[in-house]
Amino acid sequence: MTRTEPAGTPLGDDFHLYDTTLRDGAQREGISYSVADKLAVARLLDELGVGFIEGGWPGAMPKDTEFFARAAKGELALKHAVLVAFGSTRKAGNSAEKDEQVRALLDAQAPVVTLVAKSDRRHIERALRVDVAEACDMVSDTVSFLVREGRRVFLDAEHFFDGYAYDADTALRVLEAGANAGADVVVLCDTNGGQLPLGLAETVREVKARTGFRLGIHCQDDTACAVANSVAAVQAGATHVQCTANGYGERAGNADLFGVTGNLVAKLGMEVLPTGGAAELTRVSHALAEIANIAPDTHQAYVGASAFAHKAGLHASAIKVDPLLYNHIDPALVGNDMRVLVTEMAGRASLELKGRELGVDLAGQPEALTSAVKKVKRLEAEGWSFEAADASLELLLRKETGEEDEAPFTLESYRVVLDHRSDGEVISEATVKVHVKGERVIATAEGNGPVHALDAALRKALSPYLSWLDSVELADYKVRILAGRSGTDATTRVLVESSDGENEWTTVGVHPNIVEASWLALCDALIHKNLRG
Repeated sequence: MTRTEPAGTPLGDDFHLYDTTLRDGAQREGISYSVADKLAVARLLDELGVGFIEGGWPGAMPKDTEFFARAAKGELALKHAVLVAFGSTRKAGNSAEKDEQVRALLDAQAPVVTLVAKSDRRHIERALRVDVAEACDMVSDTVSFLVREGRRVFLDAEHFFDGYAYDADTALRVLEAGANAGADVVVLCDTNGGQLPLGLAETVREVKARTGFRLGIHCQDDTACAVANSVAAVQAGATHVQCTANGYGERAGNADLFGVTGNLVAKLGMEVLPTGGAAELTRVSHALAEIANIAPDTHQAYVGASAFAHKAGLHASAIKVDPLLYNHIDPALVGNDMRVLVTEMAGRASLELKGRELGVDLAGQPEALTSAVKKVKRLEAEGWSFEAADASLELLLRKETGEEDEAPFTLESYRVVLDHRSDGEVISEATVKVHVKGERVIATAEGNGPVHALDAALRKALSPYLSWLDSVELADYKVRILAGRSGTDATTRVLVESSDGENEWTTVGVHPNIVEASWLALCDALIHKNLRG
């Protein structure tokens, strides 16, 4: 059939790097993205340069519906990626045109729709409780309807490898139903994650030879082979690979976007990211971990802090001669650093590039760059992390270069008290003393917690002097007790995400006292807003 390619088809469509962090990755135990989180994740993935971002399941999940609505209103201006809505085929006995779930996929206004369909006869008959013919009709009817409505369609063939082993003809009939109806890609899913690379690759090659369809791959990590299986599938002919950031996902997780991309770029020489994108892998991986409120995996391939760390004396000796003697690639290729000591480090090149992105020119200021690297290294050793706190990092870099504007206020002191009343109500009260525009100001406010009260008191003190303050609100607040420290005396890291209705920015504070850590992050948030205007 002939059809016009809908808007949203990315350049370089020969290979698809497809991310499903916001849908499949969000199924990981312990992850709960807010809509603001989802928008932040999508922006980071777009910065990296992935081709497709699966935003979620509109109509089935309220937060996903809101995410797509906000994206459609312009809150998500993607430069590289195409937004994808995920959903299921129509229900049995219905038509796609009248199916509410299918209609919700159209309402999401995403240019691409990924449909999931069962391709294992056991699932078709036992879970869907329909025969194979009806299952195929459900696929073809839904795909063709969405294509007529101007959507590009990918088909996720759920449980494909298990289904192909059990009844290959049924599995292929499902693929044919989708492809013949206009699906651009049929994705072979290892839904239970039980495959091994050699067998999976053999199946991919066989299916490609038997069908001639454009094939994709989606792997779970239940055998710890999701990355290997994904790369093997690409080598066997798949030209569409689905991954999640840091391997997040249900059970043991999914194929790790950064492991898969690192292998495709560094080992197979495939240009699956825009120029310079590979060098952003480490930064983006860590930033996404912070948003998920999960400590980055220090031993993660390619992007982990220990991925190119060398402790043994034999290694260090050889590295002095040639770093590649004990590194399988140059770490800079993926934005990482080689380390001889097991400590947190920030490389000059990565900091210079990040400074350029933030509008701080470090290239012509070697002394400032050296000082910034040393300061970041020291702060990271104390528990600070700037991967997801660009605003705090920008302030640090500007201070090192002498570009930092005067802060809109200076602190004299603050105090927070907790009042546990006889009726069981707990109220926090904060008093701040600040100097702003040559005046000393004292303000007191209450809140439902110490940080809330402190924020309210600071705002009360500054509102008469800062015209933009009322537009700034706290969009998100995350707390992490840093590993390696014990009990109630542990060091705390606080991430504060702020918004003025048009822009969002994140700041960080670290201190053994959670209130002081929060204060540092709150102050950075206001200083950054004052800088940006």
